[in-house]
Amino acid sequence: MGAIPFVDAHIHLWKLNHLRYAWLTGPFDDNGPNGSVEAIAQDYLTADYRRDLADWNPVGAVHVDAGADGAQAIDETHWLNGQAEQDGTFPTGLVAFAALDDPQIDILLAAQARHDRVRGIRHIINWHADPKRSYTPRDVTQDEAWQAGFARLGEHGLSFDLQCYPGQFAGLAPLIARHPEIPVIINHMGMPVITDADGLETWRSGLRALAALPHVSIKLSGLGFIRRDWDQALVLPLLREAVDLFGTQRAMIASDTPTDKLFAPLSRYLETYRAFTASFSEDEQRDLWGRNANRIYRLGLDL
Repeated sequence: MGAIPFVDAHIHLWKLNHLRYAWLTGPFDDNGPNGSVEAIAQDYLTADYRRDLADWNPVGAVHVDAGADGAQAIDETHWLNGQAEQDGTFPTGLVAFAALDDPQIDILLAAQARHDRVRGIRHIINWHADPKRSYTPRDVTQDEAWQAGFARLGEHGLSFDLQCYPGQFAGLAPLIARHPEIPVIINHMGMPVITDADGLETWRSGLRALAALPHVSIKLSGLGFIRRDWDQALVLPLLREAVDLFGTQRAMIASDTPTDKLFAPLSRYLETYRAFTASFSEDEQRDLWGRNANRIYRLGLDL
């Protein structure tokens, strides 16, 4: 990476005997959307993150909810604050969990927003007609309760990390358009389902609808969600399409460590992002690798 500072827009930390993580608890099998997660079902702390990113000049990192039991969402935030205080730098900002269709959503959002490092909320809402791909039993995004919960984010000064499938984008675009006060950050390149007959076109058309909204940005991450055995020939054109749509001011690079290790060594992801950004100007590279994440997540780093 050289001297360009890296503000990692998406990381996870966990200590498995401290909080409950059902998805990281055995027995493990290959039936879930991402196959067996046994390979990452071990503690991952700031020291592990520093070791993994030692060659990449990380100066900041955004922690995104790591799938702890929903009832422990505030406990996760407290624990992460403690980790940041011990480390001194990581995680720099937090995207916490809250179920937007919870009847007590205002109380939950207020409780999270009271923490200085919390910048936003993620509620994973991936729904697909194939139950083996779906993270949720139904598409909650069209429920009035969920939409009402989303609308409350702005009142608490919170952004929203959007992790869903492209087939849900068109239905979400009008809601997101009605709330320009809520920054929306698309996770993992929008997770195109390339095994669907119209998967890539659904992804393209959905991203176009969201990219037309200036308060929406996108993370260049999660390449293994596109295909577990991904290679540069597959992903480089998709990275280019994403940045062509959102521009170099609304895209940011993220490691998604340790989750992305399920599909490839972390170095392969970062080298791929470096190869992709090599043709951009130094100013654009600084935006993609750090300044955009710093600005969008309001981290206050001097970059």
